Amino acid sequence: MTRPYAIRRIVIVGGGTAGWMTAASLAHVLRRSCAIRLIESAEIGILGVGESTIPHIRFFNAKLGIDEADFMRKTHATFKLGIEFCDWGRLGARYMHPFGAFGRDIDGVGFHHYWLRMRERGDGTPLDSYAFPIVAARLGKYAPPSDDPRSVLSSYSYAYQFDATLYAPYLRAYAEARGVVRTEGKAVDVAQRGEDGFIEAVILESGERIEGDLFIDCSGFRALLIERALKTGYTDWSRWLPCDRAVVAPCEGAGPPVAYTRSTARPAGWQWRIPLQHRTGNGHVYSGAYMEDEEARSILLAHLEGKPLAEPRILRFTTGQRKKTWNRNCVAIGLSGGFLEPLESTSIYLIQVAVTKLIELFPDLNFDPALIGEYNRLIDVEFERVRDFLILHYKATERDDTPFWNYCRTMSVPDSLAGKIALFRERAQVVRYREGLFQEPSWVAVYTGQNIVPERYDPLADVIDAEALERRMQEIKGVIRRAAEATPSHSAFIEKHCAAKPFMAV
Repeated sequence: MTRPYAIRRIVIVGGGTAGWMTAASLAHVLRRSCAIRLIESAEIGILGVGESTIPHIRFFNAKLGIDEADFMRKTHATFKLGIEFCDWGRLGARYMHPFGAFGRDIDGVGFHHYWLRMRERGDGTPLDSYAFPIVAARLGKYAPPSDDPRSVLSSYSYAYQFDATLYAPYLRAYAEARGVVRTEGKAVDVAQRGEDGFIEAVILESGERIEGDLFIDCSGFRALLIERALKTGYTDWSRWLPCDRAVVAPCEGAGPPVAYTRSTARPAGWQWRIPLQHRTGNGHVYSGAYMEDEEARSILLAHLEGKPLAEPRILRFTTGQRKKTWNRNCVAIGLSGGFLEPLESTSIYLIQVAVTKLIELFPDLNFDPALIGEYNRLIDVEFERVRDFLILHYKATERDDTPFWNYCRTMSVPDSLAGKIALFRERAQVVRYREGLFQEPSWVAVYTGQNIVPERYDPLADVIDAEALERRMQEIKGVIRRAAEATPSHSAFIEKHCAAKPFMAV
């Protein structure tokens, strides 16, 4: 029996990754208890830039019951063990942010403290040597993690690199099979209730009026509902994240795909390289205040590893967040709710968390302000935590070779980040928190990779005998190396389990 105040009609405006992730999730959970309608225009198409993810996407797919091998074949996906950063801290330097731990904690003390102690004693072993996903990725290897906590193969996770233009249709088929109705058309206007401004209906270009109880704005940068209709407002973070443009182009693959994304710093921004089974995704994110579009385009094309498969497209954006991602009876998910550049592959994660929190705090027709306030608080925390982590990459640089990097190196940062940096610089401590993305290994990777060297380490790391510690460190490094060398090649694993034909194997 349906409760009198239950939501009966959900209208999603916009398709793409955000719209179809939302539709698939709601259809799975609500099980046809209410009508879900998605409005999408083929003229607008899919932006299709976010091809690289973080491990949380695995749990999203698994919750929907999606078979991993089927998903990977149909989206031409590869596995991802981390992100390599080149030329960020200084020209010629590189490090990797792994999806896994560095070594193992000893007697409750973080492993990086012992690494710092060994470094102080003259040991030049890179921290990367103590992380299985880094060693395996650089050897061109991949295998799924082990369930045995005693094994070094249990010390990491993984994500996917996939074609976003194929992921949305994949989820569309899933959602439509569970009752979601797709309407072809372009939403051009919004009807609101006079007494409280709640949305009553969306008007299509054809004149059709589509009414609903709960509206999800997945209209991208247009933000048709949350901004054009509801005038919610936007918080601009470009003073800390000055890149405001990207030029993107796929190219032919150059050899077997590797199990990591690469981010290479350029004179006024950075360039991504994402290897898929059938091609490589590329983009150059840059600041229009420091570089002209044509120069950015030339830099992208000059660094492609294969023949371009399409003309480069230029995208413009303002980094920031909507002041409320849930306003009245409208929730903004995806680009309509905010944008953070894909430096750490968080775009799809932010869609996922927005959908998950909506389901956890699903409303009735009363739209309780306390519930909406809690949703907005949780989304604000997620955005701000990701924002600070991205700012760290720009701030923690020694580069002074271009005006852009001089600005980033010397800019002031939010107090929430300044305190984190100061604590790590003082004694290698990483601020821990319950809510939000990126935990200790992620911060340690960027701090150390971009040469934020702590003045001290945890004094408890001195308790263990120096010679015993050296043997322990050598043992950990050796175990990781041997395990990585014994792991199948990334391309051989894909060929065996989830290849989308044709596939370039070893």
